[in-house]
Formats: sequence, structure tokens, C-alpha cells
Amino acid sequence: MQKINKINSMVGAVRNFINEIGMMMLFFSSSVRLLFVKPSRFSEIVKHMEFIGNKSVGIITLTSLFTGLALSFQVYLGFKIVNAVNMVGPTVALGITRELGPVLTGLIVAARAGGAMAARLGTMRVNEQIDALDVMGVNTKQYLIAPRIAAAIVCMPMLTAVFDFVAMIGSYFLVVHLVELDEAIFLQKIRETLEMRHIIEGLIKSAVFGLIFGLICTYRGFFTTGGAKGVGEATNRGVVMSMVMIIVLDYFLSNMIRMYFILQGNG
Repeated sequence: MQKINKINSMVGAVRNFINEIGMMMLFFSSSVRLLFVKPSRFSEIVKHMEFIGNKSVGIITLTSLFTGLALSFQVYLGFKIVNAVNMVGPTVALGITRELGPVLTGLIVAARAGGAMAARLGTMRVNEQIDALDVMGVNTKQYLIAPRIAAAIVCMPMLTAVFDFVAMIGSYFLVVHLVELDEAIFLQKIRETLEMRHIIEGLIKSAVFGLIFGLICTYRGFFTTGGAKGVGEATNRGVVMSMVMIIVLDYFLSNMIRMYFILQGNG
């Protein structure tokens, strides 16, 4: 009987998760299509782009610099064992542009901006500000949700590009100036290995990650209940779920993009 109860609880959890994903998809479709309906909310998109993008540059720069340093040092130590230190540059470049850049950027911005989104919308909900906007005839999904999601999608590739660039500067500094490998070989190996499609892969992933955390965090905040405690729970669940989904989807996106390039003959 105990095993049956555990199975039933697991089935119920899976069913609830699937139902919630479906509700999020409906929430997304009903919100984003309002971007193309008057009145235009372009100024709101720009405002949220400034919050998500501009105010995240500092922490992205700091994180990416030390990510490039740490990753390069560990790769150098590993390749030194097999006398292949000339491959440190391209290995780090591929790892940063295809995986670490978009994933770490997604996690950082989801924690910083996504949590703020959920908290802000949750506070507005429990304080009945969203209800007041509805009474005033304002379409709250068009005014509050769609601009945030659009801003997240637009800003994430730009922040990922900043992450990639600064991380490679950190890698260059460590490889050339600290462990004193040949600068020309470092740059030449990167040019021979790194292709534009590798950078594009990371930028595509980052846009999807922006959509994911923007959708999840706004959904959690918009449907917050339970007062101040509910705001905290909605923020926590939104950030945690965003991070988990970013990591999980990274694997599937990598395979899908890889398959696309193979079908195009560029694999």
C-alpha cells in the first residue's frame, strides 16, 4: 500500500507539472501576441531592457572574466599532461561560446532579473495593483508581461556576447601572460577551430533561455497568492525552476542545433 501511495504521488506530481507547463504556454501565447496590438508598449520594452541588460553588464563582466581564467587554467593543467597545451585556446573558446557563455549568463540573469520580475509582479498582485489596472481597462498582460518577456529575449544574446568576449580576454591573459604560451599559436588555433556557427549556437541558446526565465518568473509573479509569504515563495520557485529548466534545455538545444547543422552539411 505504501508503494502504491508513492507511485500515486509521483504520478500526481508529474501530472501537475505537465498541467503547469500547459498553463504557462497558454499564458505565453496570450501575452506575447499582444506585443503586436495597439497601444504600443515599446517604451516599456526599452525600460525593461535597461533593467535586464544594462544593469546586468557589471556582474556578467566580473563573472565571465574569472570564468575564463579558471577554465583556461584547468584546461591547461589537463592538456599539459598529454603535451597538448597548444589546444587550450580553441578548447576554451568552444566551451565558452557553445556552453558556458549562454548557460552561466542565463543562470546569473535569471537569478538577478528574473527574481526581481517575480517579486515585483507578486507584490503588485497581493497589493491588488494588478486588479486596479484591470478595473481601469488596462490589459495587464500587454502592459506588465509581454514587455518583460520581449526584453529578456532581446537582452540575453547581447549579454552572452559580452560574457564570451570578456571570458576570452581572461583566457588570453592567463595563457599568454601567466603560463607564457606562444601568443601567435594561441590566436591561430582559435581562428582555425572556432567558427561563426559555434557563436550563433550560443546566441540562439541564450535567446531561448531569456524566453524561459522571462516566462516562468512573470507567470509565477502574476499568479501570486498568499500575501508577503506568497511573494517570497513565488520568487523562489520562479528562480529555481528557471535555473533547472535552463540546464535541462541546454542539453536538448545542443543536440537540436547540432542536428540542424549536420542536415545543412556543416556538422
